Amino acid sequence: MNECKNNQYMVDVLVLGAGAAGLTAALSLPRGLSVAVLTKDPSGGSTRWAQGGVAAVIDDHDSIESHVEDTLVAGAGLCCRDVVEYVVTNARESIDWLVEQGVAFTRSDANFHLTREGGHSHRRILHAADATGWAIQDALDQQASVSNNIQFHHNFIAIDLCIDQASGPAGKRVNGCYVLNKDTGRVETFLARAVVLATGGASKVYQYTSNPDGASGDGIAMGWRAGCRVANLEFNQFHPTCLFHPDAKSFLISEALRGEGGFLRLPDGTRFMPAFHARAELAPRDVVARAIDHEMKRLGVDSVYLDITHKSSEFIDSHFPTINQRLNELGINMKKDWIPVVPAAHYTCGGILVDLDGGTDLKGLYAIGEVSSTGLHGANRMASNSLLECIVYGRAAANHIAKTISQLDVHDSVRPWDASQVTDSDEDVVISHNWAEIRRFMWDYVGIVRTNKRLQRALNRTQLLEREIQDFYANYRVTANLIELRNIIVVAELIIKSALKRKESRGLHHTLDHPDLSEHPGDTILIPDHKIQP
Repeated sequence: MNECKNNQYMVDVLVLGAGAAGLTAALSLPRGLSVAVLTKDPSGGSTRWAQGGVAAVIDDHDSIESHVEDTLVAGAGLCCRDVVEYVVTNARESIDWLVEQGVAFTRSDANFHLTREGGHSHRRILHAADATGWAIQDALDQQASVSNNIQFHHNFIAIDLCIDQASGPAGKRVNGCYVLNKDTGRVETFLARAVVLATGGASKVYQYTSNPDGASGDGIAMGWRAGCRVANLEFNQFHPTCLFHPDAKSFLISEALRGEGGFLRLPDGTRFMPAFHARAELAPRDVVARAIDHEMKRLGVDSVYLDITHKSSEFIDSHFPTINQRLNELGINMKKDWIPVVPAAHYTCGGILVDLDGGTDLKGLYAIGEVSSTGLHGANRMASNSLLECIVYGRAAANHIAKTISQLDVHDSVRPWDASQVTDSDEDVVISHNWAEIRRFMWDYVGIVRTNKRLQRALNRTQLLEREIQDFYANYRVTANLIELRNIIVVAELIIKSALKRKESRGLHHTLDHPDLSEHPGDTILIPDHKIQP
């Protein structure tokens, strides 16, 4: 990759994000293509914190058909069957590829050890103890670090995509991206023949979340501003069991605990999940999260409890070493104590609308992983299908880029970033206050249970704040916090408008004004440059 004038860089493929999706795409591209991988944080995104595993049909007693049907059921009628079949069918090949990259999945004798999680009818979750995300991230990091065509750029945050409209609307395509170098404070331009958005989800729009700080919906907001459609953003998955502890920031208690026999209990010890679903603790996540939310509100308690004390000490040490260590640090002995848990925003099921190659509405732009809406998850993501989706679509996008990149030229006529009319801000407190307000009203009004009144109240606040934020953005030099705030307000509005458009309760979207299922469900698709009527 060569540095050009005016802080411009040129590369064949620009990958925004270095989690499982981004690195899979980068590593699957032909070695003859130059690849730049940009990250906001060297530690990566959400992949590293995924405790559970990757779903795939491995056991002889399992079947592709069973995995497909389980996914369709969990998706509550909105999954695209063709997409589900495509992903599930490619799961075993994806596992083989991960093993080739050096991922050491836990084994039982000569075979993979398989666990079971909510929504799955069989044991089909491959895992690396209870730190699967760490194992995958580390293996892909190591492979990418020794690849001679991949160059990392850490501490860079994308601002907006560069769009080439020389051929008119029909020829609108992505030509690169403006990015902020967080180390220097300088805005630089990366020109590319293809751009891959692998920026993750937007769960930081909520006050309580299991996600790392970087999950601010950057890719969704950038894609929307550039002209991409988004779909099904009303479906925000709340993980049922995030640790409730004043010193535990966003620490997730893996669903695998319930998959291995853990019970959810009220403060008096009563199990409550059998009253909500036939699968009890192994019900789909939306059911479990609503049940916990219901019981907490009914009793006026701060949390419920997860109990796995009936398992042996040896079992806990071998299956959940990471969780056990963290809980011990916080003074909780999971071998003897119940674990206090609450729901927390966990996964963005909707996103930028893509095809089977991860391609978006814009030529040269791909979206893979949590930033995208593929049709796999429908109204509710089934556990451990997300890492699988990252691998399958990362490889698919790379394959499509390899086939078509010869048709894409790099144009160096993109205008340099102009900061001549802005000044440094001495009012950064505005950013932190607006950020806190957004996350608070999204949690209160656009959370697990919704109403039209709450949604409209949130929309009014969003639209007012959006004007304030845009004015701030237009007059002051960009900072990482301002970029994320600008993105999170866009995503918040898209989530609210999507929720208002759905006049039913389905999957992760539950509204008291429309408690029943619609007889004719469909995807909620929002189109840029069109007036969106709730």
